[in-house]
Amino acid sequence: MNKIGQVAVIIPAAGEGRRLGGHRKQFRVLGGKSVLVQTLLVFERHPLIDHIIVATPEEAVMPLTDELRRVGISKLLVVVKGGKSRQASVKAALGSIPSEVDAVLVHDAVRPFVRMSKVSDVIRSVRDIGAGSLAINISDTVRKLERNDDRQVVFGKTEDRENLVRMQTPQGFRTDWLTKAHEQAFATGYESTDDVDLVQQIGHAVVRLDGCLYNIKITTPQDWDRALHFWEYWQTILKQEEREQIVGQETR
Repeated sequence: MNKIGQVAVIIPAAGEGRRLGGHRKQFRVLGGKSVLVQTLLVFERHPLIDHIIVATPEEAVMPLTDELRRVGISKLLVVVKGGKSRQASVKAALGSIPSEVDAVLVHDAVRPFVRMSKVSDVIRSVRDIGAGSLAINISDTVRKLERNDDRQVVFGKTEDRENLVRMQTPQGFRTDWLTKAHEQAFATGYESTDDVDLVQQIGHAVVRLDGCLYNIKITTPQDWDRALHFWEYWQTILKQEEREQIVGQETR
């Protein structure tokens, strides 16, 4: 696939955010707007993104549609009813993909700190290879946990971290690959936590792309504190990207 037509991004945002607690994390306010809106603005500004599709809880479909149009998410195609899992939400969103879309990105609703240049890298990987995802190396020592005879949780053996990475989003795929992957998973009852695994299950390789340490997924109270402290510096990064016109110089 050396050339792609339209590009869509799916944002699964139907999660309950139990680990963070309180208000659903995607709707918490960060920098004067919800985390979800801040995430969508990255793709709204990106010149290679044509459509944005959001999956959300059923009761939020209409009010969220109105809010996103009000705040200027002009690329919003539709807000759909999400499922009980991330996988189910992505599958629901895939049903709204226009036929002109050849590449689909999937991005976590609570990763607002992704650089547009990284989005470009993922789109390029779909164009050149068919699928790609951001990931970062693990620098800490990694150990398995075990239980001893007294049922206490103890440390087991050290894992080889050289071949381990932490997955990030966006993850990008040819539309036909991702659609087939979800159809097969649904038919077989296979469940996974990311779309890379689903696409691998139908026999396609997914290339690893360099992610970024501050492209965090806001999941825990500690993540939320980091996001609040990082927000001001993030504005500097956004202004730098605008000045350098990193993605504006790219062509399809």
